[in-house]
Amino acid sequence: MSEGNEAATRTVEDVIDRAVRELDLEVKVELLTGAAAFSLHGNDVIGLRPMIFSDGPTGVRGSEFVGGKKVALFPNATLLAQAWDETAAERVGEMLAGEGHSQDVDVVLGPTVNLHRSALGGRLFEAYAEDPLLSGRLAASYIRGIQRYGIGACVKHYVANESETERHTVDVRVGQAALRELYLLPFEICLAGGHPWTIMAAYNNVNGVAATEHDELNNGVLKSEWGWDGLLMSDWGATKNRRSRRQRWT
Repeated sequence: MSEGNEAATRTVEDVIDRAVRELDLEVKVELLTGAAAFSLHGNDVIGLRPMIFSDGPTGVRGSEFVGGKKVALFPNATLLAQAWDETAAERVGEMLAGEGHSQDVDVVLGPTVNLHRSALGGRLFEAYAEDPLLSGRLAASYIRGIQRYGIGACVKHYVANESETERHTVDVRVGQAALRELYLLPFEICLAGGHPWTIMAAYNNVNGVAATEHDELNNGVLKSEWGWDGLLMSDWGATKNRRSRRQRWT
C-alpha cells in the first residue's frame, strides 16, 4: 500500500494513538494540566495546538476572565427552563457555538445540571430547575446544539454540588436512593441524549470522598455503568489529592 493510500485509511483514533505513543509520561501529564487560566498545553512535536476553554453557560466569556471581546448574554438556564422548550435550549446551544468559534474556543463550560435545592444558592441562575428530568432533557438539547458545530460542551458539576455554603469544601452525605434518583439522574439523562465531550468534577466531597477522585462515581458509574468515554476534568482548583511531579515520577 502506498503512503498516500495508507494515510487515507487511517482513522482519527489511529492518528491519536500513534501521536500519544511518541510522548513520554511527563509530556503526557503536561497535556492534561493548565497552561493558563483557560487553556491546556499544546505540543509541537505531534502538531497539537493548545485547547481553549471558556466559562459558560449563559454566554461565552472567552479565554480572558475580564475584558476581551464583547459577546451576547443569553437567557440563563432558570429562565429557559420556564419555557419547557427543548428546541429553544438547542437553539441557544447553536448560537453559543457561533460565539465560541468567534473566539477560538474549543469547549464551553456548560450546561449546569445541579438542582435547585435552596433559594440561597448563589449559582442557581446557571442551573435549570429542581427537577432532574427537566434539567437533563434541556441540558441534552443544549449539548446537541453546541456540539453540532464542533464546540465541546462540559456538563457540570459532577456531582451533588448544590450547596453554596462552603461549596469548595462541603462533604455531602447522601443515600444511594437520593443520589441515584435526584443528583445523578440529570447527568445520566443528558449523557444519553446529548453525548457531551467533557464533564466537570465538582469541588465538594461525596460521602467522604472528593468528587474529583471518587472511584465509585467516576469509574464505576460514569465510565463503566453509563459507558461514557469523554474527558472528565476537575473544576478550577478542585483537585485535592496531588503530589509534585518529582514525587510522583521518582
